[in-house]
Amino acid sequence: MIYGDGEYRYELVEGWGKYPEGWDYKDVAGICVDEQDRVYVLNRGPHPIMVFDRNGTLIDSWGESFFGRAHGSCIGPDGSIYCTDDIDHTVSKFTYTGKLLMLLGDKGVASDSGYVKKDDLFESLATIQRGAPPFNRPTGVSLSSSGDIFISDGYGNARVHRFTSTGDHILSWGEPGNDTGQFVLPHNIWLDSKDRVWVSDRENKRIQIFDIEGNFITQWTDLGRPTDISIDKDNIVFVAELTQTVSIFTMEHKLITRWGSPGQIGVDALFTAPHAIALDSHGDIYVGEVCFTSTKGKIDKGPRAIQKFARI
Repeated sequence: MIYGDGEYRYELVEGWGKYPEGWDYKDVAGICVDEQDRVYVLNRGPHPIMVFDRNGTLIDSWGESFFGRAHGSCIGPDGSIYCTDDIDHTVSKFTYTGKLLMLLGDKGVASDSGYVKKDDLFESLATIQRGAPPFNRPTGVSLSSSGDIFISDGYGNARVHRFTSTGDHILSWGEPGNDTGQFVLPHNIWLDSKDRVWVSDRENKRIQIFDIEGNFITQWTDLGRPTDISIDKDNIVFVAELTQTVSIFTMEHKLITRWGSPGQIGVDALFTAPHAIALDSHGDIYVGEVCFTSTKGKIDKGPRAIQKFARI
């Protein structure tokens, strides 16, 4: 099956990323790709980091028993893997083989934003009274050109935090709300080639863009609950949306193409709950989903919780 338009056309690679019998992703929360096109799949199964080559062959796994609930990830220029944990309130840095190098936050200790977890997501978000220090259920992580660490925070907070590469806190910004500079579930984060900070402000259905000091620049509002952003070397912007779509834009905010399966329900739907998006050096797209969580355990797509779309 072919998806997309014009120069941005893709073929779904059936059966990519199979794992051994008895393993499972449950959900694919984060994806990052290194310079060798190894694909690091952050998932909520018993093997939370599975590493594949670009052909989908499993070559490594690690992180067992480390995460409370894995949520987002990125890769540094030295190949280090950064991961967020929205249950343990931490952000971790690993070598590409899984050795822990740094831990930001105290496991199990949340900052005080007023957040109270309810059965309903929106009721939970409504309890957030103020922007708080790091962390209360952090979601995404990205790096600046100088190596500073930027973290979206998240399900129990309404802030972006900036740290030095060695883990010293520099600044934070954001409050709960829907004005510019405010957030309702800052779900993921990306820094572009100019060190502008792109934040998936999911439940405000927009992306907000800031300078590196947290000053608001602009926003994109024609999105369906954006969950993740990836920007390629040509400054093309790829967005995963919880409304069962993937969208591709120019940096100037012109829509190039969008595809998905809005309104379709079931294990055979192309997308149920896109949560992570990443690209390799060939321009192929990897989309991860959190179907198991979003359907409260009714749908487990198995290996199809991550899908590869090869550029043609």
